[in-house]
Amino acid sequence: MKGLKYILMVAVLLTSLVFAQPSLADRPEYTENPDYITLTKELKSLQAAKKTQGQLEGYTSEQIEQKINELEFQKYAFESGINWGQCSNQTGKTLAVYGPPVVEDDDEESNATALYFLADGQTTQDQWNCKGVYLPSDVVAVAVDKDGQGQELSGGVVIKVPNGTNLVLKTNTDAGGIVFNQAGTQIVKPGEVDWFVPNVSQAVVDARVTNAPTNKA
Repeated sequence: MKGLKYILMVAVLLTSLVFAQPSLADRPEYTENPDYITLTKELKSLQAAKKTQGQLEGYTSEQIEQKINELEFQKYAFESGINWGQCSNQTGKTLAVYGPPVVEDDDEESNATALYFLADGQTTQDQWNCKGVYLPSDVVAVAVDKDGQGQELSGGVVIKVPNGTNLVLKTNTDAGGIVFNQAGTQIVKPGEVDWFVPNVSQAVVDARVTNAPTNKA
């Protein structure tokens, strides 16, 4: 009888190991992130163009190389466990920023996004994912590339913040608009992202109570 019990215990142990093994091989969570999936597809497309010495619409060979470097850096940030972005406000105004909603249910969709308001001179809290910044309808911003060249943007759009990036927005004292470094960022219009994108002026944003989690001074 003791021998039978021993055999049954061994059988149960082996069975548990067989069924537990797939869980050890589960894919990392970041591979299910829509931004990571999009990033990977774009990176593969650019790498293929570079390999065949082909051209992609809107890119020169030098720009393809630079974009590959930026995307590889972003991909590394995902894979190294940095699953949040950060926003710093140096505009002299209140910023409307996107981040994870406050929910009681831990099973709530992790990609859900809510709108918060970040005071001037503040930086969003470490490990709190600032996913993007809303540019009000009457605001003009300039995205500055690695060569110092600027691309002017009209308001009513969202600047998406990649994981592992600290997006710093400042006021251009000469032109009066907002400037930021566009490396790694993506500009999206209403309808191109499943977020609430309002159509309001900077005055409306300034009137809001600031509530974005921030680093303590």
